Amino acid sequence: MNTEKVQEHIVNWLSNYVETSKTKGFVIGISGGIDSAVTSTLAAETGLPVLCVEMPIHQDESQVTRAKKHIDWLIENYPKITRATADLTAVFDLFSDAVEHSENKDLDNLSLANARARLRMTTLYHYAQINGCLVLGTGNKVEDFGVGFYTKYGDGGVDLSPIADLVKTEVFALGKHLGVINDILTAAPTDGLFGDERTDEDQLGASYPELEWAMETAEKANIDFTAFTPREQKVFEIYTRLNTINQHKMEPIPVCEIPIDIKV
Repeated sequence: MNTEKVQEHIVNWLSNYVETSKTKGFVIGISGGIDSAVTSTLAAETGLPVLCVEMPIHQDESQVTRAKKHIDWLIENYPKITRATADLTAVFDLFSDAVEHSENKDLDNLSLANARARLRMTTLYHYAQINGCLVLGTGNKVEDFGVGFYTKYGDGGVDLSPIADLVKTEVFALGKHLGVINDILTAAPTDGLFGDERTDEDQLGASYPELEWAMETAEKANIDFTAFTPREQKVFEIYTRLNTINQHKMEPIPVCEIPIDIKV
């Protein structure tokens, strides 16, 4: 990948989008991970205003620290970066106390994890609306179009997605090219939705390079399954299962179209 040309292309795309939409700049949630770090840096490269929002909810301290360091680095290197902190822990706790809970703890924890993402989406759109800005998505290609590893109407609720055509290894390469701080470049990817140190690989059962291989393989016309190693078989099964069950996130919302002859 030609990182310099990719950077230039995305920065121009972002700049043109703001000009066309008649908005003022960008709002983005900063998690302390590589995707939000790269996306916010690309937005900063436009020279347009970028509001970086921290939204901790019972957050692991290492994630909070990385997020703060990254925003500090942006402010030191770019002229129109501002920051805001919305600690949503109390809001989340009120929500959790107000709703019923499942006896199935795994389902309950997953639902509450998704609720965190949806609270953050609501917060970002609040800041976007009062500032006349666009909400930037931080999903990469594997997450958004491969395994659907995001929350519907949570981190999936955005105005535009600058890095959604880049796989994770490409995002890391672009981050290194942009000068993203080493703490983020070396951190294991995590969605940070459970308030602990579990990584994306812990949740998915495969690393991003493995999932990138599976995604590329699945797009081939003729797949020679007999050539797979036992690990490749396992990874391909993981990818195929997640891609199938998460299609509802990747496809447009189904609309019940009413035949004209029964509407008149």
